[in-house]
Amino acid sequence: MREVEEEVARCRKCSLHATRRNYVLGEGNLLAEIFFVGEAPGAREDATGRPFVGRAGELLTRIIKAMGYTRRDVYIGNILKCRPPGNRTPSEEEQKACFPYLKRQIEIIKPRVLVALGRVAAVNLTGEKTSLSAMRGRIHRFEGIPVVVTYHPSYLLQRGEPRELKKMVWEDMKLALRIIHGEV
Repeated sequence: MREVEEEVARCRKCSLHATRRNYVLGEGNLLAEIFFVGEAPGAREDATGRPFVGRAGELLTRIIKAMGYTRRDVYIGNILKCRPPGNRTPSEEEQKACFPYLKRQIEIIKPRVLVALGRVAAVNLTGEKTSLSAMRGRIHRFEGIPVVVTYHPSYLLQRGEPRELKKMVWEDMKLALRIIHGEV
C-alpha cells in the first residue's frame, strides 16, 4: 500500500493535483472483509488527508457500527484521491485517471465484499451506467469480488435522513453481511 500511496502523492494524471491540499488514499484495516468505496474527498477530507471525516463520515461510522464493526475493522476509500473543486461530480477523465489506484488497493486488501457508496462508485465498480436505484438490491461483481451498491451517506443527509432511505441502506448492509457470512 505504501507504493500506491507514493504514486498517488506524485500523481499528475489530471489537473486535480494542482488544487488539492492533501491527497486522500484511504484508511483502515489492510485485511478488511469490507471495503467501502465513495466518490471523492470533500473539503474536510482534503484538509485532513483522511476519507469520510465530515458529516457523511459520521453517518458512515454509525452504519459501520450498526453492522458490528468499527472504522478500524473496515477499509474506506474513494474512486478519486483528490478533491474536485466545489465538490463537483468527478469528470470521466478524473475517474479514469484515479481508478487504477483503487484497483490496486482492492487487490492488496482482497475484501470479501465491496460496498459502492453512491452512483459514481457504483458505475466504476459495476460498469453499469444506470440509476443507482436500479443497481441496488442485487450482487454485482468486480473482478470476482461481490459488490453491493447503496446510497452515499451525503445523499441521505441532503434529504434529512428519511426513514425510507435509511431502511434501504440498511437492507444493502444486511446483504453485505450475508455475503461476508457466506449466506449468499
